[in-house]
Amino acid sequence: MVTTKENTATNIKEKSHKFINWRILFGALYSVLMIFALLLFFSALWYIRNYGNTGFDSVMFTLLSNMGGVNSDLLISFCLESVLPTALCGGVLVFIVFLLKLEWNWFLKIKFWHKAALSLLLTLVFFMLAGTKVNVFGYIQKIMLKTTIYEDFFVEPNNEIITFPEQKRNLIYIFLESMETTYMSKAEGGALSENIIPELTKLAEENINFSDNDKTGGFLTPSGTGWTVAGMVAQTSGIPLKGSAGALENNEYGKDAFLPGAVALSDILHQNGYNQALIVGSEASYANRDVYFSQHKTDHIYDLLTAKKDKAVKDDYYVWWGMEDEHLFKYAKDKITQISKESEPFAVTLLTVDTHFPDGYVCDLCDGKYKEQYDNVIACASHQVSGFIDWLKKQSFYENTTIVISGDHLSMDNQYMKRNVADDYARRVYNCFINSAKQSENYKNRTFTSLDMFPTTLAAMGCEIKGDRLGLGTNLFSDKATLAEEMGYDVFDHNLLFSSSFYIKKFMIGN
Repeated sequence: MVTTKENTATNIKEKSHKFINWRILFGALYSVLMIFALLLFFSALWYIRNYGNTGFDSVMFTLLSNMGGVNSDLLISFCLESVLPTALCGGVLVFIVFLLKLEWNWFLKIKFWHKAALSLLLTLVFFMLAGTKVNVFGYIQKIMLKTTIYEDFFVEPNNEIITFPEQKRNLIYIFLESMETTYMSKAEGGALSENIIPELTKLAEENINFSDNDKTGGFLTPSGTGWTVAGMVAQTSGIPLKGSAGALENNEYGKDAFLPGAVALSDILHQNGYNQALIVGSEASYANRDVYFSQHKTDHIYDLLTAKKDKAVKDDYYVWWGMEDEHLFKYAKDKITQISKESEPFAVTLLTVDTHFPDGYVCDLCDGKYKEQYDNVIACASHQVSGFIDWLKKQSFYENTTIVISGDHLSMDNQYMKRNVADDYARRVYNCFINSAKQSENYKNRTFTSLDMFPTTLAAMGCEIKGDRLGLGTNLFSDKATLAEEMGYDVFDHNLLFSSSFYIKKFMIGN
């Protein structure tokens, strides 16, 4: 017969086992939360160290968009600088908080729930530190505010206000990865002791360069325009790339539909009979660039994958982000030659990649003139672009072709900037218009942004724009002030970050 004493002992033992099981479960849960928060903290440190303060909108896009074809060096860097320290520090913290047993009297008085509270406190601290690093709290604060900038200033691009010349001009638009005027010498308006982009500087001086000063200068990148695909969207549609919870649910940053309600440059050119192509050296699907350009009526998308099919590179070829700019320009020459033989006017968009951070890619054309690898890569890019322009000048279509050379955004090589550029230097993105059909006397000392490149490009092609505004951009060839000049840049920039139901319904959902 089982005694009451034995029953009591059995019940106590069962309760003890249940308590231990629950303690293990909660301990594991609290450990996971703490390690996750620690990963966010180290990831934020990695992001800021490498990208700089690009804004939390760029962080969101990086996390939520298609990352197929990402440079493996970045993944390795993230693993070494974020995942590895998270694993090491997380393991140590879990051991100290939950597993370490000491014989000191004060420690024996600490119960499991005290340890759990400590882990939650550490979790909160790591979350706060991570959020502070990438300014997520400022981002949340600003998106809680509403803006009417689109209702007040947005101009719908359409053929009623855009008139093309009788002889339509071709367009070649070259996006240069991370190209800034910073790389010029201080005497020429840059930030360095020596000009490492002499060819690009010469092109800007001999053609048209819109500048923030009285020398060669460039434009600002406000909220929602500071990374590659966002810069491409801004310069080709006159609106920033932004998102919110509702917008992400419907659009997922371009997975299925990329700003379906926006009217892009390629939409306008399509309506006017242009044959269009996008040429990139990486995989066009990265960040859903292929969706944006194809949805907005670009006829041909050429990238690393098509280059392999066309035997422009070998089937197993892959360096940096796919193929370096040396191969990109060769491939572009072939495709431009083909498209120029068609009867329609053409528009070709290129995107380079060698000058992407960190430190850029050293190709066979680069020399070792400078101590910094990034300097050598940037100098090589300047030389290659100049050579490509020289090739274009020899083609039969050149005289009737407007060429735009523009950086996509400011460089994200934060460590390079810390080493070489003064903190108070005002960095700007490079731009140059060649063979423009329009001229102006208002090139210098302008406050303008990537959004203004949209109508300015059409004007350079000879188009007349009623009111000289498209999207939120202003035709820089006109006498009309840009919105950044009219409102003040800081006010304009903040309004682009504020929440807008108009933006969500009009552009991201397409209602």
